[in-house]
Amino acid sequence: MFRLEYQFCNSLSPKAVYNTGHDVVTLTEPGYHFFITSNHSQCVVGQKLVVFVAHDHPIPPPPPPRKILPFGKDFKVGDSNEWRRVPEESDFYSKWSEEKQFHVGDNLLFYYNDQVDDLLEINSDLEFKSCDTTSPVAVHNAGQNLIRLTKPGIRYFITSKIGHYEAGLKLRVVVRPLSKSVPKKMQLSPCDRLIKT
Repeated sequence: MFRLEYQFCNSLSPKAVYNTGHDVVTLTEPGYHFFITSNHSQCVVGQKLVVFVAHDHPIPPPPPPRKILPFGKDFKVGDSNEWRRVPEESDFYSKWSEEKQFHVGDNLLFYYNDQVDDLLEINSDLEFKSCDTTSPVAVHNAGQNLIRLTKPGIRYFITSKIGHYEAGLKLRVVVRPLSKSVPKKMQLSPCDRLIKT
């Protein structure tokens, strides 16, 4: 479990899994060890642990996170189709994206066959329309990637595989600002109303 996975409660690729309910973990290496629950909602509310194992030479503490974002929704891109060419539906990912609302703090989960496809994030609408893969913001090819939506705006994702982009393997995501929820007025029970009067 690494720091980024710990921070975002990503349990997709754990270093080890403990599930007996009474596990003993022997810490044999110095440094930081990160533990989380695979229950995402429980992890987000704090069921996670960082353990620092000291040795002779001091290790500096980890840097504080740059910005703490609220817990958002996880969107599995393409749902059951995942991130792959969908035959005879070249607008599949456009429709998928248009049916959803994405906000700062949400996560995009990309799953794909890394032998067949990859994932590139690009900068602009022009690059998106022309399938320009020459200067991507990021290149992913691990078969599964978690992309955190950290600021409002438009994010663009494509594949570099010839023929797959033309067949519709491209995604444009409009990220909305954090929604400012207005707290509901406290509801008083009938008993409380009697006491107040």
